[in-house]
Amino acid sequence: MLGISVTSQPDFTHFDENGIARMVDVGAKPISQRVAIAKSRIRMQMTTADAIRGQSLKKGDVLSVARIAGIQAAKQTSNLIPLCHLLPLDQVQLRAEWIATNELEWTAEVTTTAKTGVEMEALVAASIASLTVYDLTKAIDKSMEIVHVGLWFKDGGNSGRFERTNETN
Repeated sequence: MLGISVTSQPDFTHFDENGIARMVDVGAKPISQRVAIAKSRIRMQMTTADAIRGQSLKKGDVLSVARIAGIQAAKQTSNLIPLCHLLPLDQVQLRAEWIATNELEWTAEVTTTAKTGVEMEALVAASIASLTVYDLTKAIDKSMEIVHVGLWFKDGGNSGRFERTNETN
């Protein structure tokens, strides 16, 4: 048999009864408003954080470039993740916040009015924002780490609401 046997895991909607990967059919699902919020963090040396804050890097305003990269990435999610549906995004917002002197947190909020959710779009947006910070500053700090990428909130659709209560669940 091809694929992975998932008969003991019927909730894996991206696999058929034979374990073959498939795109989920959302044709019969109702259109509804959906929202997802994801976060990612990037840790860096203090000199890197200071250079970002002071906008003293040759590549310019790192946070603005990373924000735009995250928005663009959300719009390209179905091209990056093979079984994701192409969705009409109503809005993508990215916010950067220094949660420590050397740790930057990106929060991506994505909304749509569609037949399926935008969790992957929010995760991709937050991840790419952090990766772009890395790319723009790697010349001065190759030791940066991207950590704590995860879904923090989602609402809409059949599965309802999810809200992370802390960083470990």
